[in-house]
Amino acid sequence: MSDAVSPKPRRREFWMILALCAAPVIGSYALYYLWKPSSLRNYGELLDPAQIEAKAGSSAAPLAPLKGRWVLIMVDSADCAPACQAKLWQMRQVRLTQGKEMERVERAWLVDDGGTPSAEVLREYAGTVVVKSPSPALLGLFTAPASARDHLYLIDPLGNLMMRFPREADPQRIRKDLGHLLKVSRIG
Repeated sequence: MSDAVSPKPRRREFWMILALCAAPVIGSYALYYLWKPSSLRNYGELLDPAQIEAKAGSSAAPLAPLKGRWVLIMVDSADCAPACQAKLWQMRQVRLTQGKEMERVERAWLVDDGGTPSAEVLREYAGTVVVKSPSPALLGLFTAPASARDHLYLIDPLGNLMMRFPREADPQRIRKDLGHLLKVSRIG
């Protein structure tokens, strides 16, 4: 009787081990390239990240103090019609609903018509950073199918404009998107 193992079982073991090691890699590539999810998890539309400081240059200076925080930002006129006030209210409520994480979130309003918002609106939405007469270069970063005034935007702590929420957005869904980002991100 011989103690030697025949080459066939060893070859079979080798191929089984190789298949076991290659299966996760092959599976991940197959899922990435072949499987498309039927729905997305996020509510807001992901934008190609635009580094605000790099694209707007020195005209982004009014937003510099907000760097390092998540920023909900909107573009609107100084007279602040009801749709504008609804966006200000949404930004405030979404920030407040983040609980202990709300200190990581700031709010900003780019006043695109050169006017000055009323004292009543400023008092009611105190804490919102108001940027009067932002440069065309800065305003140009806030793209939209119709008008930048229709949307809320999100800037990440690194200063990238990265998400746009739809017109008349659902605050609960914005809260979920932001909450998820705050949970998975330790920056800001």
